[in-house]
Amino acid sequence: MFKKVLVANRGEIALRVIRACKELGIKTVAIYSTVDLNSLHVKFADEAYLIGEAKPSESYLNIEKIIKVCKETGSEAIHPGYGFLAENAFFAKRCEEEGITFIGSNPEALEKLGDKINARQMMEKIGGSIIPGSLKPVKELSEAVEEADKIGYPVLLKASGGGGGRGMRLIKNKRELANVFESAKMEALKAFGNSTLYLEKKLSRPRHVEVQILSDKHGNVIHLFERECSIQRRHQKLLEETPSPVVDDEVRRKICSDAVKLVKEANYDNVCTIEFLRDEEGSFYFLEANTRIQVEHPITEMVTGVDIVKEQIKIAYGEEINLKQEKLILNGHAMECRIYAEDPERDFAPSSGKIESLRFPCGGWLRIESAVYPGFTVSPFYDALLVKLITWGRNREETIKRMRNALEEFEITGVKTNIPFFRNLVRNKKFIKGETHTQFINENKSSLFKKRIDECSPLIAAALNYHLRTGRKTKTEYLIGETKASNGWLIQGRRELINANQHFSVIKWLRNSKSQWMGKSSG
Repeated sequence: MFKKVLVANRGEIALRVIRACKELGIKTVAIYSTVDLNSLHVKFADEAYLIGEAKPSESYLNIEKIIKVCKETGSEAIHPGYGFLAENAFFAKRCEEEGITFIGSNPEALEKLGDKINARQMMEKIGGSIIPGSLKPVKELSEAVEEADKIGYPVLLKASGGGGGRGMRLIKNKRELANVFESAKMEALKAFGNSTLYLEKKLSRPRHVEVQILSDKHGNVIHLFERECSIQRRHQKLLEETPSPVVDDEVRRKICSDAVKLVKEANYDNVCTIEFLRDEEGSFYFLEANTRIQVEHPITEMVTGVDIVKEQIKIAYGEEINLKQEKLILNGHAMECRIYAEDPERDFAPSSGKIESLRFPCGGWLRIESAVYPGFTVSPFYDALLVKLITWGRNREETIKRMRNALEEFEITGVKTNIPFFRNLVRNKKFIKGETHTQFINENKSSLFKKRIDECSPLIAAALNYHLRTGRKTKTEYLIGETKASNGWLIQGRRELINANQHFSVIKWLRNSKSQWMGKSSG
């Protein structure tokens, strides 16, 4: 086994890799930027080295600096985590040239599956279903217009070399296509170093389902079943669960079989995820491949008992997978909420600053992956993921109940988070029934973005509490809307005047399906 591994990442995934290495008896080397000096991955690695300034291009994306530190520390391998350089075929190639093991697949397979057009071609070759669209790049606007006419609007204009919604445009007609074609090319080039675009039919309200794959250097390929990732904002996942509420045994066999065949076709040899979309009629189509460990891998670990990160490391070292497909089973149900420093009420805008207080939930059947602590500064330079909150239950209903309890206990102050959003989500009737899709958030804003009493400003909460103490005992529900204050609020028998230009939340009381304003003084 490796004696020393360099972890080319930060945050919770760097800690996750460090823990796996410790269990395997491997020394770890951390790298960090100037703003990450006090990060936990720096503290818990055996060695840590400053790599550069906060800007990712000068630190966590600086290939030559990372390789230099790796060689100087005697590290035999590099684990890239997810994001940054995790799917970079050039980085994998440079590691190979320097005699360093890249804990990921070989560069050729990364290129094959990382290019979305090529991956679509391979899936079609093995007999899998792909979303209607281009099988070749659309290099010029005229080609794009011709292809879009064949597919039928609406279409998605997508970058072949990347993901995460960058370079992607929803196109409803020819004029829109003409307006955004060049800007999409430029965004793709800037984000991925590849301006190649292609077109895909826009599916209406699809569900996002992915299959977790393990593949070694000896030709062994197995799957660890599927995950559902349909709760998304801006094409990025917020909540994942496994198994999917809409995948039965027959469908599971089909999509898992297609995923295994595709990985074998690409000669891929590590951990990856093959992603599918399910349309409203129940048909599944290949979407893309993610050639790295996924953010949501813990929920698969919870239901299979397989440590995916340790498997990654052992596969990279050259060991065969010692798991047998026929012996793997799904045990219960698991769910993950990605707790971000962001403001759901402002379209999930990132929030940076210092965490003033932090209280993690406790209890059985609960897992937390995080690298934050009281006093930790959330930097605007990197992804705003703070915590991955994972619950397990014997079934989906029990898992949701445990997630509700965990979210109630969870408290972070100092930065805005999406915890209030998740508290509403896990009580949403459609979500509880499993009626989700990638447009779920947009279509359920009224219920997902309402505030509860304990999430209101102290002034409003005090006014409401006074109102309730004076005899209103009827069951109530509270919604929040933005307004301007022109009067004061009656708070515990006295008037608090609010600046007339100050925006604040106003509680709308719903009683017996009849709305009336309450809490405001009459004078």
